[in-house]
Amino acid sequence: MDNYAFEKELAAKHGFSTFCGVDEAGRGPLAGPVCAAAVVLSDERIEGLDDSKKLSPKKRERLYDEIVAKARAYSIQFADVEEIESTDILSATMDAMRRAIAEVKDAVSPDGALIDGNRQRDFPLPSVCVVGGDAKCASIAAASILAKVTRDRLMTELDAKYPGYGFAKHKGYGSKAHFAAIDTLGPSPVHRMSFLKKHFAKAASKPRTSGEIGEDDALAYLERLGYVPLERRARSQYGEVDLIMRDGGTVVFVEVKLRSNAKFAEAREFVDERKQLRLRRTAEMWLQEHNIESPARFDVIEVYPPRSSLEREEIIHIRDAF
Repeated sequence: MDNYAFEKELAAKHGFSTFCGVDEAGRGPLAGPVCAAAVVLSDERIEGLDDSKKLSPKKRERLYDEIVAKARAYSIQFADVEEIESTDILSATMDAMRRAIAEVKDAVSPDGALIDGNRQRDFPLPSVCVVGGDAKCASIAAASILAKVTRDRLMTELDAKYPGYGFAKHKGYGSKAHFAAIDTLGPSPVHRMSFLKKHFAKAASKPRTSGEIGEDDALAYLERLGYVPLERRARSQYGEVDLIMRDGGTVVFVEVKLRSNAKFAEAREFVDERKQLRLRRTAEMWLQEHNIESPARFDVIEVYPPRSSLEREEIIHIRDAF
């Protein structure tokens, strides 16, 4: 049974002749709002409707346009970070769904609503929960696509407003790169602090490695000079760049070396030609991935921590090192 036939049979069972499908996107991310959508489909069939997570971005965008053009009514609503933090993610999600249902109710007066999942709270229409509904019901699938595409577009806008976190890539979800960016830049105004409590508690209790100490000190030094952090520990198949900073209009790829002393060799001597090649290739991939055409350079920072309370830390900054 396809998703149109399934939802028609389900709706008839509950006495709905006209109904909306309802779904959300963005309950799990560390940043950004949650988005809900309600859709009343027309009799004109839309081929390819499915759970938005199973569709490619290109197909989601195409279906988004078709749903908007053919639906009898639809509504897309956000619950922003302030609302999420003032209540909780479930309550904020339910509120966004409630607003979406209310808007389509005013537009076309459906008899009921089919809700993805197993929760519904005081919705303005008789409602039926459908676990896995975005893969079973055409109207819920349409709602999932509208919510997902709308939220993804917003996260891309937030990526430009708050650079360095990678919102356009991971859409606010807790990827390894996202956590690393939070550690480097601190949380942005659109981060959900209630979602980050465990991360910050874990980071506070975890002893720093020698590499982290060197990077932390180098980062603090560069920020004092006015450099803007973009990413920390950027990885590729070729290796890792410790720090990526912006110095005016130049992107700076920084290799940090922490040494107890220069007895055997200065730290910079460990950035040999082989290491330089790996750094260059990683930097090229990062610039392409982020669609950045700014001038770039490579710096090396040597960090020599004090060996006693009578000594001071020494930082040697080698600009345009290779």
